[in-house]
Amino acid sequence: MKKITLSILYFSFALGAEAQNLPIDFEVGGTGINWTWTTFEDASNPPLEFVDNPDPSGINSSLFVAKFTALQLGKPWAGFESQHGAGIGSFSFDATNCVFRIMVYKTVISDVGLKFASSSNAAQPELKKPNTLINQWEEMEFNVCGLIGVYPQVVDQIIIFPDFNLSNRTQDNIIYVDNIGNNGSVSGLEHLAGQSSFAVFPNPSQHTISIAGILPSEALQSLQIINHLGQVVLCENKNFSQLDVHLLNQGHYFLRIETSERIEVLEFNITAQGE
Repeated sequence: MKKITLSILYFSFALGAEAQNLPIDFEVGGTGINWTWTTFEDASNPPLEFVDNPDPSGINSSLFVAKFTALQLGKPWAGFESQHGAGIGSFSFDATNCVFRIMVYKTVISDVGLKFASSSNAAQPELKKPNTLINQWEEMEFNVCGLIGVYPQVVDQIIIFPDFNLSNRTQDNIIYVDNIGNNGSVSGLEHLAGQSSFAVFPNPSQHTISIAGILPSEALQSLQIINHLGQVVLCENKNFSQLDVHLLNQGHYFLRIETSERIEVLEFNITAQGE
């Protein structure tokens, strides 16, 4: 059996109090149903409702879910948010909590947006992506690993835009939301606590990266570079331990190393030439 580990090589920053009250399941006796939620930019701002699951036969068997009505006269970015200092808790993003999943049931295709803010109302950049299914539950994944270390580092509010539609709505749209949580790591990057015996250098890099620590007894099977959105931007299946990264954009990346014995994930940065 292959050993799977994740090693954090580069980022370090001051963390605030860590307390994520997740997943948000909106169940009686669960998380979220008794929180204070505020709707915004939705014309008359009908409140968030908690209702029976419209389709418990699919991937979501929950009894209760949240219901948001995006009014035709509402803004494209109408949504709902938790209360500061309560609900989700106060926390910072790191590689163990930076992938969020949200289940949505929608009748239209439009962007779902996700944003986090601090107690001072400073907000991190929002992430948006469209649902791909209608009239059934879909689990959507939001990779916020690119927000690691981004101001404000400590957040205590989750903000959701269920029907972010810049094309203007032609009707009121009802969106059901459920099971908001994180899976602990970047999609495709397996994670178990442990220490990596691999190393990537130079870090940061401008041109090439090299990998050290591959044992003579194991064969290198693949090297993948994954960006902060969870997308594989470079993949090599040859048995060598150096990658040319000069064509990649400046930023933070994950390097997934798979050998015949193990899978490990390292983090590294690419800087602009001349820095």
